[in-house]
Amino acid sequence: MKAIAHSYPLQNTTQTAAQTVVPTAAQSISTADFIYSPPPTAKTARRILVKPNLGYPVGPPVTVSMTVLSNVLEGLRKANPTAEILIVEGVCSKVSLADIAVKNGLMPLLAEGIRLLNADELECIEYPNQLPEPVRFKTMWAPKLLQEVDCRISVSAFKKTNLKGRELISASLKNLYGLFPREKYRARSPHSRGQLHRPSVPLVLQDVYFCIGHLFDGGVVDCDRKFISHDYKPDKGNSFDIGQVIWGNDLLAVDQLACEVAQERQADYLAPIATLRPPA
Repeated sequence: MKAIAHSYPLQNTTQTAAQTVVPTAAQSISTADFIYSPPPTAKTARRILVKPNLGYPVGPPVTVSMTVLSNVLEGLRKANPTAEILIVEGVCSKVSLADIAVKNGLMPLLAEGIRLLNADELECIEYPNQLPEPVRFKTMWAPKLLQEVDCRISVSAFKKTNLKGRELISASLKNLYGLFPREKYRARSPHSRGQLHRPSVPLVLQDVYFCIGHLFDGGVVDCDRKFISHDYKPDKGNSFDIGQVIWGNDLLAVDQLACEVAQERQADYLAPIATLRPPA
C-alpha cells in the first residue's frame, strides 16, 4: 500500500489569507505498511538524534511502540549506514530511563552505532527564543547535543489529556518536553516539568517551538492506537484503534495530520505557531 501524502495549510480558520503558512506535506499509512523515509538531512548526517516518547514505564499507546520506533531506526540506517544514532529521552516517572528501556523493550534495538542517552544527564545550554515576544521563556535550557548533531527526529505517541476542562493533544511537538532538564523545570513534583505547564501547555509550546522545535528535521506520530485520558494524567486512560502512522519533515504538519487521522479537533498550539513562524 502506498503512503497517502497530504498538504495541509497550517492555519486557524479565523485568520486571514495573508497569515496562512505555506503548507508542508505529511504522510499517513497503515501501521503494517509503514516504512520510514527520513528527511534529506539524515542521508548525509554523521550523528542523528532520535527523541522517542518513552517517559513512562508503560507500553503503547502511552509510549511509542517498539515496532514504530524500530521502523524509524531501520529507515535511518538504510538511508545512512554509517551515522551514529543517539536515542535521547528524559523520563516523567520515578522509574529510571534504564529500567523503562528494559520494561518497554527498547534494549534489543540498541545495535552497533545506536546508543541510548538520558537527557537529564546531558550538558545543557540556553537556546534563544526566536519569538519577539516570548510567552514565558526568553531562553530555554536543553541538551547541547541538539546543536552538535546533524539531524533531529521526534517519534511520539498520540495522546489527549484534559486539564481544567481544556483538551491537550500530545504529539511530535509536545514530545520535546522530555528534552528539558527536570532539575531546571520541576515544580511540586521532582519527576515532572511542572514549570512548563504555566500559564498553559499550548502557550508554552510556542516557546518550545521557537527555542528548539524549529531545529527538528522531522516527526513521526505512532497513531496505531490513540490514548485518551479522563484527566491530566498522561499514563492512565483508554486506548482506541486507529491503525496509522503519520510522518513528515515538519512537526506542525505532522501533528495537524495526526489530529485529523485520529479524528480529534486541531491542537490549540498549531495555528498560533504557524502564524508566528516565518513563511517557508
